[in-house]
Amino acid sequence: QLQLVESGGGLVQPGGSLRLSCAASRFTLEYYSIGWFRQAPGKDREGVSCISTSGGSTNYADSVKGRFTISRDNAKNTVYLQMNSLKPEDTAVYYCAALRQRLCTTRGADFGSWGQGTQVTVSS
Repeated sequence: QLQLVESGGGLVQPGGSLRLSCAASRFTLEYYSIGWFRQAPGKDREGVSCISTSGGSTNYADSVKGRFTISRDNAKNTVYLQMNSLKPEDTAVYYCAALRQRLCTTRGADFGSWGQGTQVTVSS
């Protein structure tokens, strides 16, 4: 079974930065597009960003565009989400998910393999 493990979450002040990692085990990540999603208490899951298998195509939600950057290192079997200029409204549990297709999507229903999530809290 595919296994994804997120890390890098934590407590940060508004305006601060965090880098989330999504590490894959038991499969080769390079054949999978990856999505980052988040869910805040009482809210629906939101697609944040995604990246194609090659890394040549990315997509971002309007709410994070210009602040978040997704990237991947297939040699390390890891995908990253660099989050800058964080806002309190970015507070959520962040999940990565894998989809065996070349192009990326942020439609969560398409993904079959999910990590356990990492908490990001933006607060002063």
